[in-house]
Order: sequence, then structure tokens, then C-alpha cells
Amino acid sequence: MFKKRNPVLDKVLAATADLNYTVATEAQHEFVKALELPLRKGMMSGDILGGIFEMQDYTNVRHVEYPLDFLSPGSEKDFTAYVIPNCGYIPQNTVQGDFVTVPTYLVGNSIDWCLKYARDANWNIVDRAIEVFRDGFVKKINDDAVHTLLAAGLDRNVIVYDSAAAAGQFTKRLVSLLQVFMRRNSGGNSASTGRGNLTDLIISPEAMEDIRNWNIDQVDETTRRQIFVAPEGLTSIFGVRLRSWDELGEGQEYQLYYDDILGGSLPPNKVELVIGLDLSRNDSFVMPVRQELQMFADTNLHRQMKAGVYGWMELGVAALDIRRVLLGAI
Repeated sequence: MFKKRNPVLDKVLAATADLNYTVATEAQHEFVKALELPLRKGMMSGDILGGIFEMQDYTNVRHVEYPLDFLSPGSEKDFTAYVIPNCGYIPQNTVQGDFVTVPTYLVGNSIDWCLKYARDANWNIVDRAIEVFRDGFVKKINDDAVHTLLAAGLDRNVIVYDSAAAAGQFTKRLVSLLQVFMRRNSGGNSASTGRGNLTDLIISPEAMEDIRNWNIDQVDETTRRQIFVAPEGLTSIFGVRLRSWDELGEGQEYQLYYDDILGGSLPPNKVELVIGLDLSRNDSFVMPVRQELQMFADTNLHRQMKAGVYGWMELGVAALDIRRVLLGAI
């Protein structure tokens, strides 16, 4: 986080290990103030999960509500929303009349390091500790967001798959089937504004490797060369952006959450989930923030010759329209 050395910050960091307890604790509070803003920017700037969920500022709002008639007038009855009711809970369906109330919850984390590293202004150690502190929040936020997507997809009670493909084989036909289903089952008609459209497909690294091994009978030589020379491989199929997540795949974290926690199942002879999303309109996946990250110096660690920080933030996660999520299987 601190790639360029800052003499002022170096002095503050070293002072956190001062033998004078008063000087040390005051320096720890100053150090936390210096960290808070860049950490907030690291977690809060832009969208979470590569543009899927939009973080929205609700710091001055008592109750987080989304009127559904603003999203799609006249079709409120067609909406089914999923939210996480509290920290550590399974996502659940929550539609209340013509609006959705999104509960928010606190997420906290802490980290500490030995004072001897602070005394020498050893940023390699301290910077790594702060990075782990930040990543703890990011991991929790990402997990809650993906769990909500999976619950919303499961509620549609359909999984699209290519029946002619072998187990674990990713095919172009699957993309086509997902596109058709997303369009046919998103409401409206051909002239409707915001008609359903598959824009993004999230797959496992193994599925991405299937694409890299497509033969000439599946794609032309020009496309095969594009796949071969591009570091990221093929980035889109039929205009659908491809994303690869390590947590998807047989026996992986999000697959196990779908199977074991949500109680989902895959079609016969299929072993992996894929997640299709409609991001053509930013009207479904929201992350209201009631309180930005607040950080504090943990002065109680001083007697153990350590320094540390702890903090929390309050947010919520919601998929306001489950028609924007579609699960597939390979």
C-alpha cells in the first residue's frame, strides 16, 4: 500500500514503538488515521467483483429501501429479490409490497504486528499486515455477494446445460442456450427497454482451459490463434464477456456452498456450475453502505510488545431482480 517511502509516516510508525507509553499510543492513533483513507479507497472505490455489484452510499439513511416501481414501472409483481439478513446468514427471499428493504450488518476485522518492526519503520512487515487486514474485508464482501447471486440463481429452479457435452466440458452451445433462456425469461417483449440479455458468464479455470483446447472443428484457425497468443485467452463468446473465478469448479468453495449450504443440485452427468449475469442495466445488484470503514488503534497490545488495528463497517447485499441471474452446468 505504501510503495513510496514517506519520511513523515516513517517517523510516526517508529514512534508507535517508543518506550514512552503516552508517545507510543498517540503515535498509534495518528498512524491509524493515516491508514484509514487509503484503506477505504482500496475497498470502496469503484464496484465490487469487477463491476457486478454497485456500492451505494446510504450513510445518512436510516432504512435502506428500493422502490421497485423505479426499477421497472408496472412490473413490480414480477420481481423476486434476495438479501443477506445478517452477518453469517444464508441469503433469503425478501419482497415487501412494491419495495425491498435491504438489511445491513456489521463486518469487522483486526490485525497486529511486533513493535520491533515498527521501531525500525519496516514497511515490508507492516504493509503486509495492513494488506491482510484489508483483504479480510474484501473476502467477506465478495463471499456475501456471490452467495447472494447463487441463492438468486437457485430460486429460478432451472439450470441450463448442453445435454450433448461430456461432464465438465464447456461448449459454445451452452453459451447460446444461456443467451436464449435469459432473453425468453426476463419479461417484456422485443421492444421493451432493458430487455434481458446475457452479458457476462463466470466460469472455472478448468472451463477456461477447455476453451484453450478447442479444436479446428469447434473454432476457425484465426480464433484458435487469438486464444493461443492472448495471455487471458478468449475474453468473449457471441458478445458475452468471460470471467474466470478460482472459487468455481468441482470441489471448490462456491460450488460447495451451492451444494452443501443452499442444497442445490446439478443435472445428471454435470459437475460444475457456471453463473450467467445480465449487467446490461445497473438495476439489480446493489451493495448499500450504511457506515464506511472505521479504524482504531488497539493500544491494549502494548504490554505484549505489539501494535495493531481493528475496525468495522456496515453494509448490505441484495439482488433486486433474480431474472438477472441464470445458472448453468457443465
